[in-house]
Amino acid sequence: MGKGRLEAFSDGVIAVIITIMVLELKVPHDADPKALLPLLPVFLTYVMSFVFVAIYWNNHHHMFHAVHHVNGATLWANMHLLFWLSLVPFTTGWMAENHFTAITVAAYGVVLIGAAMAYTILTRVLLRSHGRDSLLAQALGSDFKGNISLVIYLMAIALAFFYPLASCALYAVVAAIWLYPDSRFERLLQK
Repeated sequence: MGKGRLEAFSDGVIAVIITIMVLELKVPHDADPKALLPLLPVFLTYVMSFVFVAIYWNNHHHMFHAVHHVNGATLWANMHLLFWLSLVPFTTGWMAENHFTAITVAAYGVVLIGAAMAYTILTRVLLRSHGRDSLLAQALGSDFKGNISLVIYLMAIALAFFYPLASCALYAVVAAIWLYPDSRFERLLQK
């Protein structure tokens, strides 16, 4: 089965997710720049969440250039990823509205690790259907960045109950690890 519909659907869902997140940024009723200060937590969580969603879209886009076909398992694995990503606006808003309290920061981390695990499952399903000698397998390699991200997320979730802002800093570390496009796919596809 072709991959076009899966890519188009995923692009649409991710666009809606970003739209929902930006709608949480309420316009102040005052023109004074000081009126923006109460929006700072909301804006910072929006930026972090936007970066995470953008990273998933970017890596999904690159990975599917190495994918030749999809099957039912791939469709469900992709829906699993979209499920976790669709929760990002909720936990983003909850964390911002409650000024980074422990439970909200931990919940944000649970959604992030859920998305990371779902992405890992998606890659495994794709590898199973494309084979160990495929371009996809060559590009993914050992997936060090994916594995280290899971470890950092686990540490950040535990840390959230003691130092919520330090937990947010660890989430930012994961984003920094992934900030540049996944060149593994670009290098192989240009050969």
